[in-house]
Amino acid sequence: MTGRVSLRSRLCLAAVIALFALACGGSAKVKQAPALPPANPQALGKMAQAVQSANEKQKAIALLRDAVKIDPNLWEARYNLGVLLAQVGDLTDAELELSKAQALAPNAEDVVVALGEVRRRLEDPKGAVSVLEPFCKANPKAVAARIELVSALREAGEVELAIRYAREVLVRRSNDPNALAELAMSHLERGEVDAAELLVKEAEKAAPNNAIVARTSGLVSLKRGDDAVAFRQFAKASELDPKDTTARLNTGTVLLQAGIYDKAVEEFRGVLAVNPDDTMAGVGLAAALRGTGSRDKQGPYLEAEKILKQVLEREPKNVSALFNLGVLYADFLKKPAEAKPHLTKFLDLSPKSHPARPEAQKILSGTK
Repeated sequence: MTGRVSLRSRLCLAAVIALFALACGGSAKVKQAPALPPANPQALGKMAQAVQSANEKQKAIALLRDAVKIDPNLWEARYNLGVLLAQVGDLTDAELELSKAQALAPNAEDVVVALGEVRRRLEDPKGAVSVLEPFCKANPKAVAARIELVSALREAGEVELAIRYAREVLVRRSNDPNALAELAMSHLERGEVDAAELLVKEAEKAAPNNAIVARTSGLVSLKRGDDAVAFRQFAKASELDPKDTTARLNTGTVLLQAGIYDKAVEEFRGVLAVNPDDTMAGVGLAAALRGTGSRDKQGPYLEAEKILKQVLEREPKNVSALFNLGVLYADFLKKPAEAKPHLTKFLDLSPKSHPARPEAQKILSGTK
């Protein structure tokens, strides 16, 4: 995870009155949008009901599915459906709907940004680049898409290009804190900690109370080995935006990667106390619990199993939960037969570029 604003907190249902009129971030066009027939009134009615039911996600999803079934060309409904599916963790179907929305509305910046972020969450940053880069080249004034492209390029290992696009944003908006934060992350990726720190300081001057900047500052401090300062920055980010649990997720993830499992457990539990259905926190907590267990101390393994099963009850296609449950069964609970269906489904659903695929294939090759 990085300092970016998450899809969950950034996107919401589009207003029904904005039909066929999303801003495209500039006058240039990616390509000629297809000529669409007038929207079906019944489909529009379903979408309006979905907007009113936005807090009841499953109900809204059902209404939007009805809308696109009635009118497959209603791209606003597909966009909204994709966003909601991503919010509940069904990233595979979210990607499908957002891809269809993008084909119908190739000049809508919100759509391409959402599609890019979902592909990144699917561990497919190159797929994100493939839609974001053409859009940015054709839309010189697009800012949100460029910032998303910087993240995707960095995650795809194209750090030099990421830096170039971040600088393009800063040419137009020299004090844009999000662009400065992403540029800092790109330099951090290159191991240029001093440059990253200078950029974070510029971002802090531009936006001293920006949660994204605080999270990025924490990651820079962590790279310097100053854990105490890093965690203070993560705490500041949480205070600046109490409803945005990304800072605690960042902290938990960092602790998990560092092997400090007991502290990671605390952070992920803190997120779940705010949002009990937070999928990323649930999967993170399960992974951290796995690290605290042992052959003679199976309790954490069993709690991790319970958490991952609950995630999959809500989100049967969640590839992270499928993989983690498969690994838990295969390597920790020593139940290879129970691991097999989860890892098989993971391979069916995950992109070919997903970094966990080789491990899943390796486990399955040794499973009878």
